[in-house]
Amino acid sequence: MTRALQAFATLLLAAQLLAAPASAQSERWMTLPPTPSLPTPRSSGKVEVNGAAIWYAVFGPSDRGGPPVVLLHGGLANSNYWGNQVPALAERHQVIVIDSRGHGRSTRSAAPYGYELMASDVLGVMDKLGVRQAAVVGWSDGAIIGLSLAMHHPDRVARLFAFAANSDPSGVKDVDKSPVFQQFIARAEKEYEALSATPKDYRKFVEEISAMWAGQPHWTKDDLAKITVPTWIVDADHDEAIERSNTELMADTIPKAGLLLQPEVSHFSMLQDPAQFTADVQHFLDRKW
Repeated sequence: MTRALQAFATLLLAAQLLAAPASAQSERWMTLPPTPSLPTPRSSGKVEVNGAAIWYAVFGPSDRGGPPVVLLHGGLANSNYWGNQVPALAERHQVIVIDSRGHGRSTRSAAPYGYELMASDVLGVMDKLGVRQAAVVGWSDGAIIGLSLAMHHPDRVARLFAFAANSDPSGVKDVDKSPVFQQFIARAEKEYEALSATPKDYRKFVEEISAMWAGQPHWTKDDLAKITVPTWIVDADHDEAIERSNTELMADTIPKAGLLLQPEVSHFSMLQDPAQFTADVQHFLDRKW
């Protein structure tokens, strides 16, 4: 093909893409942007908690205004997923990221996975760092851990931003039907192999986490009504994993909870629109209660 024909073909393709209806193009909530990297932390390490070595990293000086902020990632993932949020949040807060037990750089014990156990791990890291109380920002499993902390240890949680949580297994959709979620599971395997102390155990890891998902959490309205920590229940308008009805139930049941639906994103909002996600978190952290 001559250069002239190549140029014409390129222009024709561009015109076809521009003319195509929006539904024919890739919508933002149907994408899975690359996993970002964390900036260089002020400190990092592992804390022995409940028979596991829990990895953490700290960003921003400890004398920043307001309580420290703990970021808790979703199931199968790791703290790198917060790489787009940490730099901005660390400008005004001390930020702590934690890899949940068995995830990322953290090890696990023989105990079955459970949200209360992982919440206890978070408290162990906070104790080691001398953090009496922190704001918690959680995504998916991290948000459920945050809800567990707010429910059972309210004195340790200054406020809670819970994105894409569920209060009961019935609040989860069939993610096998989601190409974005299946892409995430495949990516998570490679990240697990790169970070984990047991890089060959990903399938066993998924099976055991899936067993937890099948039965936990299982909170009633009475349980949720006990939460007194200032809370926002947040989700995406195109979340492929969480039932909208369960999100609304939590927001309606937790006293004085706010409800926020982020537009044009899915379960992976912090990757798909990091500026929007970070701005929402910052607004929440700055809000006067």
